[in-house]
Amino acid sequence: MKDSISKETMNFQDTHPADIAEQLSLVDVRERNIAFIMLNGEEKVEVFSYLDINTQKEIIKSLGDRDLSEVLNNIKPDDRTLLFENFPDDLIKRSINLLNEEEKEIALSLIGYPIDCIARLMTPNYVQAKSDWTVKQVFTHIKKFGKKAETLNYIYIVDKHNKLIDDLRIGQLLMADHEDTMLKLMDENFISITTTTPIETALDIFEKYDRAALPITTEKGVLVGIVTADDILNKMKERDTEDIQKFGGVEGLDLSYTKTSLVELVRKRAGWLIILFIGEMFTASAMGYFDAEIEKAVVLALFVPLIISSGGNSGSQAASLIIRAMALGELKLKDWWYVMRKEILSGFFLGLILGTIGFLRIFIWQQTGLYDYGIYWIWVALSVSISLIFIVLWGSLSGSLIPFLLRRAGLDPATASAPFVATLVDVTGLIIYFSVAAMFLSDKIL
Repeated sequence: MKDSISKETMNFQDTHPADIAEQLSLVDVRERNIAFIMLNGEEKVEVFSYLDINTQKEIIKSLGDRDLSEVLNNIKPDDRTLLFENFPDDLIKRSINLLNEEEKEIALSLIGYPIDCIARLMTPNYVQAKSDWTVKQVFTHIKKFGKKAETLNYIYIVDKHNKLIDDLRIGQLLMADHEDTMLKLMDENFISITTTTPIETALDIFEKYDRAALPITTEKGVLVGIVTADDILNKMKERDTEDIQKFGGVEGLDLSYTKTSLVELVRKRAGWLIILFIGEMFTASAMGYFDAEIEKAVVLALFVPLIISSGGNSGSQAASLIIRAMALGELKLKDWWYVMRKEILSGFFLGLILGTIGFLRIFIWQQTGLYDYGIYWIWVALSVSISLIFIVLWGSLSGSLIPFLLRRAGLDPATASAPFVATLVDVTGLIIYFSVAAMFLSDKIL
């Protein structure tokens, strides 16, 4: 009976996949595996979905990477997820690594690895050993499997359930006797990251411990992969590039500048430019509100570019410093009051410096005859210098506190781009300038 079934399993022409699966379940393991491998690619995928979960697991363990990759990349995502849920962690690790990028993204998402978690960066290529192995056994293992490893800086020690119990530097093994066991070298003091840890948090862990690689474990401590410093550096580069682009008033580019098409480049930049342009329109509205004052004292309009640029520059400076400090973890939301106090003082002194220079500029031009600001030139100079103090102070406060407000709202602080802060300070700066000028000059030339 067994032989007749075996012969039938070798000829499945015009047989429904469900019937093929049923026939395969009747033969011994070796015969079944051979018969499955002999199926063509499409048949493999269709028949596989009809097999029970235990048979699927046995077949997968028997398949080479090429055949397994073909099956896993083509079965339905929900069927594959169900399969992975019943897999041991080490088999999930092997299977995930065989998926193409698109299917890998889907699989990781469905098995509970969010798009921003560290599991998305892990590799299964590393060297692990058991605690009862000797140094000599480990070196033999490294010679056999080490070529595929991402790094040989660390050897990861696991128990019989593949649970991580320690990691050892390769230098420790080199200095030990060949007959020493891993247990003798272990101190059970190691750092690991769980699979669901956000990438941003993982970046901080890498920076804190300055490691070339860190092991990735499940919530139960099972070792499923490692993440190397190279992968982390690439992610840091992507993050910093996106933040810099946002800070410049540009949506983050999906590709590098040289690879981004003209249409995409325009689309990414147009949104912010439109928003900023609409914001700058309020500058014209502000000047229109003070039209009567400008008409009576045209000299005030001469200093508008000076006034608004000083406020915008101070705001952009403050925003740059705060956003970077936030990115490095130096500042938290609770530090807003500390920043506010510091920026009030620094903004005042910066404004005082610029205000003094502004006053001296008008004084020198007036006294040397380079320009005549009229008989009330001293009041014009005071208007400009006092305005600069308040506007630079306001710019510093705005630029430093807007990132905190954005973080509090759950948004990226880098959205507080330099153009955004500058536009805000431009509009409010004009109101401050003409209000101060009206106070000093209202009973004279206004």
